[in-house]
Amino acid sequence: MSIWWSLHLRREAASVPLARRLLLGTMETAGVDPDVSYELSVALTEACANAVEHGGREAVGRGAASEAYRVTAYLDGETCRIEVADSGPGFSGTVVERRTAAPDDAEHGRGLRLIEELADHVHFGRTGRGGALVSFDKIIKWRADAPLALT
Repeated sequence: MSIWWSLHLRREAASVPLARRLLLGTMETAGVDPDVSYELSVALTEACANAVEHGGREAVGRGAASEAYRVTAYLDGETCRIEVADSGPGFSGTVVERRTAAPDDAEHGRGLRLIEELADHVHFGRTGRGGALVSFDKIIKWRADAPLALT
């Protein structure tokens, strides 16, 4: 069985815990191991926080910054994929290189590295409209009583 959902969220701090709670609720209902669910929720939180902070830009010819970003989650078989897309400036080589360079005591700049540590496969790219796309996968461990686990 597969589950997927997609949210279009305003670029506001309050949207981040909303996405996290929805993911955790979906994982709990499906029967995903709580440790895996927690790791995915932390990675999702980091990706959403980046979209909220960096995901807007002045729209050429429209005169307004983008106010939304998209979160999509797929739970299929033994894999969960999460994608967070915004309409900001996207990733440049400099941003992707900096993800490993933040000092240990830095208050910012470690989110992308954290996503890489928590997920099994991560892709930082651009959306079709030039915004940033963070996509990450994790192999799922199921609880013994999981209603959606493969048998």
